[in-house]
Amino acid sequence: MRASWVEYFTQMSQLVATRSTCPRRSVGAVLVRDHRVIATGYNGAPSGQPHCTEVGCLVEHDHCVRTIHAELNALLQCARYGIATSGVDLYCTDMPCRNCARALVQAGVQRIYYIRPYESPETVELVMSTEVQLIRVAPPA
Repeated sequence: MRASWVEYFTQMSQLVATRSTCPRRSVGAVLVRDHRVIATGYNGAPSGQPHCTEVGCLVEHDHCVRTIHAELNALLQCARYGIATSGVDLYCTDMPCRNCARALVQAGVQRIYYIRPYESPETVELVMSTEVQLIRVAPPA
């Protein structure tokens, strides 16, 4: 049976997450416009910097701060290559944290599809105050 677009891109986000270099949480993100991938991102250290898998996590307040989150990495890839993000959809393995949610709203993302919830009331509150849709999807079979 043919996968729906949501299933297709959600599965892609899971594949992208396999590139993650933080053992605390493997997250993958896919930015999509008109059913075409425009960028991907996973959580990992900035280019040229050591990864958690090499030197360990840098934990502050129970969060690893060595990595750039997957959603932000996808947005930064668009910025680096001059790709507009207004009106795109994000498919992600996890619900974005509040900081990533702010960046996604500011970048003009219209829908955020995610599989795993993340304890972030600020994300939910922010998204509810905008026109961005936050949509939880079932894990692909």
